[in-house]
Formats: sequence, structure tokens, C-alpha cells
Amino acid sequence: MQAMAVSDREAGIKGMSLTELPYPHAAENDVVVRVHAAGFTPGELDWPATWTDRAGRDRTPSVPGHELSGVVVELGYGTTGLTVGQRVFGLADWTRNGSLAEYTAVEARNLAPLPADIDHVVAAALPISGLTAWQGLFTHGRLTTGQTVLIHGAAGGVGSIAVQLAREAGAHVIGTGRAADRDRALALGADAFVDLDTEKLEDAGDVDLLLDVIGGDILARSTALVREGGTVVTIAEPPAVFPRNGRALFFVVEPDRAQLIELATRVRDGRLKPVVGAVRPLAEAVAAFAPDKRIPGKTIIQITEQPR
Repeated sequence: MQAMAVSDREAGIKGMSLTELPYPHAAENDVVVRVHAAGFTPGELDWPATWTDRAGRDRTPSVPGHELSGVVVELGYGTTGLTVGQRVFGLADWTRNGSLAEYTAVEARNLAPLPADIDHVVAAALPISGLTAWQGLFTHGRLTTGQTVLIHGAAGGVGSIAVQLAREAGAHVIGTGRAADRDRALALGADAFVDLDTEKLEDAGDVDLLLDVIGGDILARSTALVREGGTVVTIAEPPAVFPRNGRALFFVVEPDRAQLIELATRVRDGRLKPVVGAVRPLAEAVAAFAPDKRIPGKTIIQITEQPR
């Protein structure tokens, strides 16, 4: 099969190329997915798990990408809950070859059924951003109706979904970003927007929940806006400052089939619209790792010419 693989950790993107690799093996409780569309995180070549397996052994050449949408073509021993020929989407395992390939082996529990009326390209934009937003707002942030949430990067991959989910949940949503992001964030459902370059973050006022994707000084300053007893949730770094009598936590997104189904249901109903930017073929995945800031939304790699 063809895959985009990286053979040299030190070379990074320069060591990435379209390569012929063996068809993957379906271990116990795995499925093999024929990948139709895939997503990736530009910084994942810096993640230790990109280069080693669960036992810490080197596994180069490594196939990046962890978001995928496709069709099950094989079941591993003992696999239940999914069937051959079924459309699925979800997260490829962190410490195994990923989704920038024609086929990939994935733990079945990391995948959810994909409704027939959701395009593979749209589905591939959901898993990391959607699950991060959901878990940040509801699992860890415990957001409820009537609360105020401050969402950094409101027009980005995680932020754009978080804004829509929070608005649907009945929260008052304040988004942040750059000047060019204002109209998009407001169109997604933010009630207010703060330009981090030209406006004072402190003018956002008091909030019950902070969802942070930036870290550093912005995280510290934002924490001061969280009401007593409120919550700070960040995916950028472990927080050094806590709200008074409140909680502050750092988390890494986890696969969750039930949450993926919730996200897909909202996409079908038109309540949630992932922001897809550029769509490129597998052969152009190297260039895609250097994102074009002029194109809003998540870049998706289309593995097949006409996904179904």
C-alpha cells in the first residue's frame, strides 16, 4: 500500500515521503480501515509517540496522522461492534502507524459508525478537534446552561467546534483570536470576541470556564478572569495558576465512541459544522504540514479520489 512515512526523526518533514509499506496486520480487537480521508496535527512529528511503540521501541519509518474516515475491510480476532464494509471514523492509535496511508489498523473501540450522509472529508475533520472540544467543555469543564465560557482560538480547529457546542449548550460564549478571526467566530455562535493583538483580554469580564489552547502568558492572564470556584481547562501545558477555590487542569484528548456519535449526530442535524480548509491528495501531504495561514479551517488529506 501507499503511505506517507517519515524515516528520519531528525529530518522531520524533510524526511517525509510517499512510500510503499506492507499492508497492516489486524491484531486482537483491531480493524483494518481502508482510509478515505485523513487529518493530522502539524506538530505531531515532535511527539515522542510518533517514533516509538508502546514499549518505547523505535518504529521508523513512521506513518503520521491520527484522524481518519473510511471503511472497515478486515476484523482482527475477537473484534466486536463493527463489521466489514461499515463506514467508520475516529482516532488512530498514538503509538502505531497512523492515517496518512491507504490502509491502517486501529483498535475498534477508537472508532464510531459514520452515517451514510456525512462525507468522509467532513468526518476526518472531527475526531481530534471535536473530541478535544467536547471533553474540554463537558467532561473536564462541566459546562452548564447559563454559564460564561472564554474560548481561545475560537476560529481554529478546536475552538470553532467548541464555540458551536457551547452555544448549543446554552452558554454565553466569548471567543478570542486575531482580527481576521472575528467574523468567523461570531458567525459560529460566539456572543463576543476579543482580538488578542489590539484589545485588552481583561475586558472580557468574569467567566465560569476557560478553554485554553495557547498557554503561556495568555493562559496566566486568562485564569485571573475565572470566577471563584470556576474552572480552567487547557491542552497547551500544565497550568501554574489556579482560580480561587476552583480547578485548573491540563488534558490530552482520548478516543471515545459515544462522544464521536454525539458529534456525528450534530453534524447530521446541521447543529455542528466542522471548518474544512484545504483538501489535498496523499501525494501532497508533505506540503500540507506547512499550513497556509490564508486558508481557514482544517486541512484534510483525501486518500481516495472520490470517497464514499
